[in-house]
Amino acid sequence: MCLITSPGNYSYKYRIEELKLKNFITFGRFKYTMLVRFRILLLIAGFIITISYSCREKGGKYISQGEIHYNIEYIGYSSTFPKELMPKNLVVSFKDNKILFEILAPIGNSGIVNLVNPELNLCDTYISFLGARHYYASKPGELHPGFAAMAGLELHKTDKTTVICGYNCHNAEVTFPSDRSRKYQIWYTDEIKVKDSNSSTPFYEIKGVLMSFFFFMGKSELRFEAETVYKKDVPDKYFERRPKFRPISKQDMEKLIADMVNF
Repeated sequence: MCLITSPGNYSYKYRIEELKLKNFITFGRFKYTMLVRFRILLLIAGFIITISYSCREKGGKYISQGEIHYNIEYIGYSSTFPKELMPKNLVVSFKDNKILFEILAPIGNSGIVNLVNPELNLCDTYISFLGARHYYASKPGELHPGFAAMAGLELHKTDKTTVICGYNCHNAEVTFPSDRSRKYQIWYTDEIKVKDSNSSTPFYEIKGVLMSFFFFMGKSELRFEAETVYKKDVPDKYFERRPKFRPISKQDMEKLIADMVNF
């Protein structure tokens, strides 16, 4: 038996299939367009988030007290101690001309703390390592222990500028006796009101606040980059001598710091 389809029925079915095909193509184009737009939005959002979290300035300029949080990068790391357990951040608390540097490991309450409080004539270095708690009280004008590897540095200020965490920063180049042709870069700002913030560090010639810098400690190079600046009230007790730390000599403190960083 033969089934005969009328021309009218054939035309109707053809149009239905044609409409389905057009709808499919249109929906496919719409879906592709939305996917492209979504990906573009993701890229923009990721870019904004990266900028926001890579360096945040929440304190405003010319603040006289607050905190600066720095990321720590280890260059040429050769310690047997797992890098994951090494300190990842430096927190600097400041109030007028008082300043506190804290480098603390993520576990074990280990770390190095430098305290400068001219009002109480304090220039202390504290270390907690393997359960031991010691401190050394530096004399006026003396550098904190741990910077023996920075001896002989020469510092030359340049005209280069940049912006870090919203602060206008100036540049200085640093060289060492072993190779004066190799230049290390540091960046500092005068838009944070801390007086003589580097007086007990190898960069005492810099009067501004360091925002990107480095230290050689033993055989290790540590690089610090400011991530966030907070304006906040810092209690005066932060800048007092810490109890339950046993005093030791500068030589012993130098050895403990070298052991901790190059363990």
